[in-house]
Amino acid sequence: MKHYYNPMSRAVTTHWMLLELGVDHEQITLDYLKGETATPEYRAINPMGKVPVLVDGEVVVTEAAAICSYLADKFPEKGLAPEPGSAARGEYYRYLFVPGTTLEPMFTIRSLGVDDYPAQSVGFGDMERCLATIDAMTPEADWALGDSFTAADVVFGGFLDFAVQFGWLEAPSAKVSAYVRRIKDRPAYRESHDPSWH
Repeated sequence: MKHYYNPMSRAVTTHWMLLELGVDHEQITLDYLKGETATPEYRAINPMGKVPVLVDGEVVVTEAAAICSYLADKFPEKGLAPEPGSAARGEYYRYLFVPGTTLEPMFTIRSLGVDDYPAQSVGFGDMERCLATIDAMTPEADWALGDSFTAADVVFGGFLDFAVQFGWLEAPSAKVSAYVRRIKDRPAYRESHDPSWH
């Protein structure tokens, strides 16, 4: 497997996932400033010209949540995903996809100073609903799906960590802060993230 990566990107999340799994892979670091994500060769792999990208033989997977989901399913013996068809699988998917489809777009719009938009017409709604979603989904103890750490924690917990780190969540609740602290204490997190994030 080849993992296309830059340490200042969402590829940190997929690098963390690979380390949680402990699987062999080739890490290929691309330099934005040198235009390495804009070459025709790389755009043939990912037309978005972004990282992360996972290439597994003939399979190309882009988007951090998709890569984490793919990896969890590829290595079921590692226990980082609930069994397909199980009741927990639906909740697991929600944790995987709400950060990228709902929360990050809302925080991005807010950081750009855009306030005048039709909240009923966009998938992320408004900040009040996003904050309520974060509060409802953040576990009081342990992990997103209970006592077992999964890819849901890499994606959702990683997003909350990012949101706190960059001031998107200006006043994280005690529950969010405690969950992020549990995330940061994982050895694979500490290996994949810059020490300033620890």
